[in-house]
Amino acid sequence: MRTFDRLESEVRGYIRSFPTIFSKAQNAVLTDENGRSYIDFLAGAGSLNYGHNNPVLKQALLEYLATDGVVHGLDMATTAKKKFLKTFEERILKPRQMQYKMQFTGPTGTNAVEAAIKLARNVTGRQNIISFTNGFHGVTLGALSLTGNKKFRDAAGVTLSDVHHAAYAGYFGKDTDTIGMLEKLITDPSSGVDHPAAIIVESVQGEGGLNVAGFGWLKKLEQLCHRHEILLILDDIQAGCGRTGSFFSFEPAGIKPDMITMSKSLSGFGMPLAVLLIKPEFDIWKPGQHNGTFRGNNMAFVTATAALEHYWSDNKFQATIEKRAQTITTFLDKLVKNYPQAKMTRRGRGMMQGLAFEDPQLADGITTLAFDNGLVIETSGGSDEVIKLLVPLTIEAETLLAGLDILEQALADKVSELQHTNTTTEEVTA
Repeated sequence: MRTFDRLESEVRGYIRSFPTIFSKAQNAVLTDENGRSYIDFLAGAGSLNYGHNNPVLKQALLEYLATDGVVHGLDMATTAKKKFLKTFEERILKPRQMQYKMQFTGPTGTNAVEAAIKLARNVTGRQNIISFTNGFHGVTLGALSLTGNKKFRDAAGVTLSDVHHAAYAGYFGKDTDTIGMLEKLITDPSSGVDHPAAIIVESVQGEGGLNVAGFGWLKKLEQLCHRHEILLILDDIQAGCGRTGSFFSFEPAGIKPDMITMSKSLSGFGMPLAVLLIKPEFDIWKPGQHNGTFRGNNMAFVTATAALEHYWSDNKFQATIEKRAQTITTFLDKLVKNYPQAKMTRRGRGMMQGLAFEDPQLADGITTLAFDNGLVIETSGGSDEVIKLLVPLTIEAETLLAGLDILEQALADKVSELQHTNTTTEEVTA
């Protein structure tokens, strides 16, 4: 690892949690230079929903490159882009009776968020954006202003303005009406909250700790936006593309946001690609107003199209996701019940679940030990108190169970260690 210590910036993060050099990957298994295999419960931070080196997507890309297909095309028309647009319309939008224009932003999720809030301000002529506690929307300055976590905000170097952070669903407990609180702030002329251009929300907060907005809460939020002529932006960058079961995470709520940001697993192959879906009446951009050299990755169009054709032509893949999600739910509930000493609760939805601990150090110790035992898994939340499972949606049933067993063993070992420490302390005190 000396090469990375010597030459790579101190900003690197995941390499510190997983200190080995990976050389190969297939579906839900990573292999390092020493030939050791690790089950992957991280999936590229949610950008590899279809697993590493998915053979269907890889074959489509290889065939495209073999024909000298356009790789870089700015925002010019290409065959790959045309096929993706038509496939997305046919496989995703039409079956859901959705009408959106597609804007290809710079190739990261944070750029899609930047485009969304910029467009919302242009459409409404207002500046203020409402985001939510524990929300994460990216680390470029506009998106960072929407992000709640102090760790990220402290790195900005400037004041982050024109955003009001409201209480997310359940922030004050399940019995507090945070939508009612938000509406009071918006309508009260003495609240100090300027009438917003938009409200941006995640239906499941990934980096924020797997907090889940109920479907009723999301519906009330949409209704609030309609009443007060506020645009609703749904950030589906991590929770979308089947992660929670349906293609869009918000589908079960029956809402249709004014804008939707997507990235991460949209390409399906780890290729950078980000999209802003815009209701047609709000697409008021002038040509080139939000551009970028790498907007529209043609290789990503190819793999994204292959993913849509292979996995989203019927309900079979969604049924598989639901089955795997139930396995995860049952297993995590068992851990909560069998290890009360760990003081944890299950959080999340679909294949975006995890365990929240009262003690963040325990969560960190478990993930560290799990890695030593062959499992790649991360923490999230304001204090990194949540062990988050972002398992590839295509994971084999036996590999999923093997990874869950490693997680349980790490938990059991840490709980045993904790009990031994407490017993020793009591003996010394006595």
